[in-house]
Parts: sequence; C-alpha cells; structure tokens
Amino acid sequence: MHRRGSELPGTRGVVLFTTLVLLALLTMVGVSGARTTRMEQGMARNIHDAMLAFQAAESALRDAEDWLAANATDPVAVFPASGRGRHSAPAWGTAAGWRQDDVWERGSAEATEPAGVAKRPRYVIEWLTSNADAAPPGGSGGTVDVFRITALGYGGTERAQVVLQTTFGRRRGVLGADPGRLSWMELGGVP
Repeated sequence: MHRRGSELPGTRGVVLFTTLVLLALLTMVGVSGARTTRMEQGMARNIHDAMLAFQAAESALRDAEDWLAANATDPVAVFPASGRGRHSAPAWGTAAGWRQDDVWERGSAEATEPAGVAKRPRYVIEWLTSNADAAPPGGSGGTVDVFRITALGYGGTERAQVVLQTTFGRRRGVLGADPGRLSWMELGGVP
C-alpha cells in the first residue's frame, strides 16, 4: 500500500528537474529547426532572384539580337559614337562601351520587361568589326559585321543582377541571315 507521505525525499525535485531539462532541449531543437527553415527559405528566395535576373538578361540579349537581325544596314550609318544602346568599337586601350561610367543609366537601351523583375533589363550593342572577305555558312560571300552585346538583367530586387555577353555576327544587307550568335558568357557583374 502506497501512502502519500512515503515517497523518497527529493523525488519530486528530480522529476521536475528532469522535465525542465527535457523541455529546454526540445525548445532548443525547435528554435534550431525554425532558424534552419528560415535560412533555407532565404537561400531559395536568392536563387529565385538570380534566376529571374538571368532570364531578364537573356531576354535583353534576344531583343538586341532581334534588332540587329532586323536592321541589316551599314553599321557606319547606324552606330554613332554612342546613343540608344549602340556604340562603335572602343579605341585601343580604352574601356569597352558596357564598362564606361553610367552607360547603364544613359547609354543603354531598355529591353522587354519580363514579369516579376524589379527593373527593366538593359543592353548595349557595340560594333566591333566588319570582314568583307568572310564566307558565312552556305558558301556565299559578303561582308560580315561582328557585334558585342552586353545585357544587364535584374531579379525580384535590384540587388540581384546578372550580366550576359554575346558576340553576334550578321551578314550585311541580308535580313535574318547567318551566322547569328557566335559566343556567349556570363560576366561577374557591372563595374
């Protein structure tokens, strides 16, 4: 028969202490899990932002390439020193057009804005050279103009930025003709 007063001295204290320690441990595990979840959500948000910025920059590249393909005229007439995102080849030893001060605010062209981005993507087209003796695919000769297109895309925030660059070739006087995109790369960012 068990009587109320026959418990060992301090048994209640040990049980209470053990319960409090277990409760503290469970609280720490719960807080740690919540922090981990919050950090993972932030990482996912950043990856989503970076992907939006990449897609916006690629969209700007396509807009610039479409403009070049549709305007197969002499670059000397179309590419002044600068303006509307078009630049002549930089002089030897000077910074490329896309690296010049405030080119992204004043010397670039706006592209089509994809949904969900913080700011419209922009691009700069630089006429690099013309090769009158080129033989594009298909065997027909003609002048091939080579351009460098640099595009800046933003994600859901302006902090998420991606800069893509292509080299684009176009046969002069032939709308939509080969060779098209010659190279592609992702750059570290805007200087």
